[in-house]
Amino acid sequence: MGKQRSVIICGGGIIGLCTAYYLAREDFRVTLLERNAEGADASAHGSAGYVSPSHVIPLASPGMVWKGLKWMLDSRSPFYIQPRLDSDLIRWAWIFATKCTAGHTQRSAPLLRDLCLVGRQLFLELSEVTGHGFELRTEGLLNLCQTQEGLDHESHGLARIANGLGVEARVLDAKQTAALEPGVRMQVAGSVYFPIDAHLSPRKFMPVLTALLKEMGVQFRWNTSVYGWRAEGGRIAGVQTTAGDLTADEYVLAGGSWSPAMLDGLAIRLPMQAGKGYSLTLEQPRCQVRKSLILTERRVAVTPMGGTLRFGGTMEISGHDERVRPERVGQIVAAAQAFFPDFTAQDFAGIKPWFGYRPVSPDGLPYLGRFRSHHNLTAACGHAMLGVTLAPVTGRLVAELLGGRKPSLDLAMLQPDRYA
Repeated sequence: MGKQRSVIICGGGIIGLCTAYYLAREDFRVTLLERNAEGADASAHGSAGYVSPSHVIPLASPGMVWKGLKWMLDSRSPFYIQPRLDSDLIRWAWIFATKCTAGHTQRSAPLLRDLCLVGRQLFLELSEVTGHGFELRTEGLLNLCQTQEGLDHESHGLARIANGLGVEARVLDAKQTAALEPGVRMQVAGSVYFPIDAHLSPRKFMPVLTALLKEMGVQFRWNTSVYGWRAEGGRIAGVQTTAGDLTADEYVLAGGSWSPAMLDGLAIRLPMQAGKGYSLTLEQPRCQVRKSLILTERRVAVTPMGGTLRFGGTMEISGHDERVRPERVGQIVAAAQAFFPDFTAQDFAGIKPWFGYRPVSPDGLPYLGRFRSHHNLTAACGHAMLGVTLAPVTGRLVAELLGGRKPSLDLAMLQPDRYA
């Protein structure tokens, strides 16, 4: 019987936790490092919690360059890029612009479909394993459109592409939409319904999975930050942390939007920007919905979680800036009132906004695979808005790679060195 191989996962968010789970199942000796304390807010905690096979179009898609240029002048816009002289942002923006093409969408969409569909299936399995402890709900998603122009755009764009890839999308009028959500009055022209989509409560999922990992023997090092590496002969010999130098056979980079900074000293460039998103959660909403929703024209997500209702969204590229921009939070409230006329500004009064940082690659695809320059260092980051959806499939693919097996999905487009 061979020696048990060891792995250190750098990052304890939802990607790191799922990666730890699948590696532990492969009989790796797993240590997980997390910069925050146990239970502290991670980037997924306040998210919409979507498990979304419908999200087959990458962020870098046709039309986004023009929208980005227009929206970056308005800090209230759905996709705000704070203008600043920063070489990493300039490089990221240049790559992003080159990827906003029909060809990139055509190549990326089938891969995103496959990743998301496997992710959904693995969440179903995890729900069984954990005793349904994180409220996975498989009731679909409605892309609500307030205007006929918006509905036509969604019908001819996302719905057409999704149906072409075998992900069912139904175009509904206002009456049909209302019949699927009788508990709330909506001001909409119609919607696109994705029956296969699901959602969960991240605040329940992560503690449930953490408890399971502890039972499986995974070692956690909370309040532990990575600040350097020891590299020898094309391999990582150790990771330097605030808890001292640590060694393992394999290393996984799962630090979310902090991943590029964690690579300091290795001469590796990983183009990524921190995409700040906000959310507001109503503990006792006056109206309740059953499905997850997207307020399409406003780019706001709505998710029922137990008895609460979460409104979240916006993409703010401004670095790791902990300032809460009230105008952006205000746009979420305004969107809720526009689509649901029974909600008032008073419903949101006094609610402390949550914000987190999405790790956004310039092409809208995650970084997943081994680095060429350091063969025992594997990237598992850059998932942007799909962090929850893709967490389990990322973990399983990393386990396949480190276990010496051929990955069950083609990772050629996800290689972390693709912009080296």
